[in-house]
Amino acid sequence: MLPYLGKLLFILGLALVGVGALLWLAPKVSWLGWLGHLPGDINLKGERFSFYFPLATSLVISGVLTLLFWLFRR
Repeated sequence: MLPYLGKLLFILGLALVGVGALLWLAPKVSWLGWLGHLPGDINLKGERFSFYFPLATSLVISGVLTLLFWLFRR
């Protein structure tokens, strides 16, 4: 079981790096324009600080990933 877990973690890590590189290199992709600007994302701006917490975006991404993992497990 341990070699299988190692391979799985390696593949998931590569997928995460690939998605991160895609989002980093193509920030103005039109179909990702809504990402990070949903109602429910917390954005506070003061004179000397700003705080941003993408709460709704995190919930949407979590739901999509949960659905994908559930579908691939079957």
